[in-house]
Amino acid sequence: MTTTAAGRTPRTWFITGASRGLGRAFAEAALGAGDRVAAAARSTAALDELAAAHPGRVLPLTLDVTDREAVSRAVEAAVAHFGRLDVVVNNAGTLSMGMVEEFTEAEARAQMETNFFGALWVGQAVMPYLRAQGSGHIVQISSIGGLAGFPLSGLYAASKFALEGMSEALAMEAAQFGVKVSIVQPGGYWTDLYTAMKAATPLEAYAPLRAELEKMWAEGSVDSEPRLAAEALLKLVDSDEPPLRLLLGSMVYDLAFDVSRKRMETWAAWEGTSRAAEKAVAAPVGEAGAAAAEPAS
Repeated sequence: MTTTAAGRTPRTWFITGASRGLGRAFAEAALGAGDRVAAAARSTAALDELAAAHPGRVLPLTLDVTDREAVSRAVEAAVAHFGRLDVVVNNAGTLSMGMVEEFTEAEARAQMETNFFGALWVGQAVMPYLRAQGSGHIVQISSIGGLAGFPLSGLYAASKFALEGMSEALAMEAAQFGVKVSIVQPGGYWTDLYTAMKAATPLEAYAPLRAELEKMWAEGSVDSEPRLAAEALLKLVDSDEPPLRLLLGSMVYDLAFDVSRKRMETWAAWEGTSRAAEKAVAAPVGEAGAAAAEPAS
């Protein structure tokens, strides 16, 4: 097998949402490091140039991550083509904006289908291969929305909170097999996330809050180049002891500490109430008591 410029065996990456934005930057960085990439996207036309520039090292895969069976087939195709998987990046995601009350059931479910269930299906599909080889690194691309919810991004935040909760459990479950899991929380980057976003039908009752938010955002967004996120990702997967969470960007870094401090202050202020709500007692006896002693679902 060939080796990279650094003298190591090339890794095989499986990246979802690889045709544009952060996913494309991740793919280019992996290829620049001498690795191989199974690049999955809803449309692979944008990947033709990348494949031509790196013959034999790019496998374009047409994939809608909300289709569980299609995810399994794509992962199987990647393993059949390259022989193994080393880094799996769940990057595919969408953004739906709107106040929580404004979302229809279909809109709410669609947000969760890609951002949460898509990553879940990929994780379930790759774990048998990673377990068998006793190695691998799953990287979940979360967001600033995984730190806190904000007006207009409640359902997006919900999808990222769900992703992070699932990923924390997966990290502990996978560790015994030598498989690592990291959650990456990026701030703002110049991708098409906002231009491709969907919006719920606005309710007039929220017009004043929308106007207030528009004033706050009047100066526009100052985001970063996806290349910088890709450079950070390479450092993450190169680490022998990668963290469970990695913040990308000063804004999201500062926000993480601010949110954490406020939560700790609130917990401390309500400590008495919290502790008073628990007092261990012996398990009740009898048929009715046995039922009552069962943990709540």
